[in-house]
Amino acid sequence: MERIIVTVEPDLEGLIDGFLVSRQLDSEKLQTAIVEHDFEEIRNIGSSLKQAGSSCGFDFISIIGTKIEMAGTQKNKLGAEIALDAFNWYLGRIRTEVFGEG
Repeated sequence: MERIIVTVEPDLEGLIDGFLVSRQLDSEKLQTAIVEHDFEEIRNIGSSLKQAGSSCGFDFISIIGTKIEMAGTQKNKLGAEIALDAFNWYLGRIRTEVFGEG
């Protein structure tokens, strides 16, 4: 499986494991919201991902968060499902490295 390497700043190193666990929980919540057609929750999760990704250097999470937020706003279930698939694909391939190490 091809890995996606994300380089993080040394001061964030201790936070990354918790950050990724939280994103996995977001994925599970998003799956539930999609099944329940809870577009407000889909929008909220997307908005949260959009902000969280950029704060820790995970730009792809921010991009996917934007897509999820848009799907929730537009009540687009298929769009939310596609974005969730991309999000899960990404989460399954991330490997982090600390800037300056390697």
